[in-house]
Amino acid sequence: MRLTVVCALAAAVIALGACTKHESAAEVQRDVAKAKAEGERNVADAQADAKEANADADRDVAKSIADHDQDDVAKAAHDANETADKGKAKIMIAQAEAAHAVAVEKCEALSGAPQKECKDDADKTLEQRKDAAKAEQDQ
Repeated sequence: MRLTVVCALAAAVIALGACTKHESAAEVQRDVAKAKAEGERNVADAQADAKEANADADRDVAKSIADHDQDDVAKAAHDANETADKGKAKIMIAQAEAAHAVAVEKCEALSGAPQKECKDDADKTLEQRKDAAKAEQDQ
């Protein structure tokens, strides 16, 4: 029992120490480059998804126009606008998450309280950008 408690305390100390330990400049640079590349892929995926959803919505509008049904045209146009807004919000969120990942990796160059503050700032900025994207979508 005593050994278990000692091991648990040792693991906690190591985990806390690792949270505030800074990385070398080379490690940070490598991790930042990796985060940028992954972020660019995620943004590109969000853009492709939005483009595809918009194309589908535009086809629905065109079909409604061809059917000469004014009610369906109005509904399809409204749906197309909502689809475009959702796509734009998803892209904005992907961009915010990509920037967040890079910012957090840059924080790894710091240690202790400055590192924690850096990560907290990055988290706060992410939440603000996500809120802005949601607000944009709801307009």
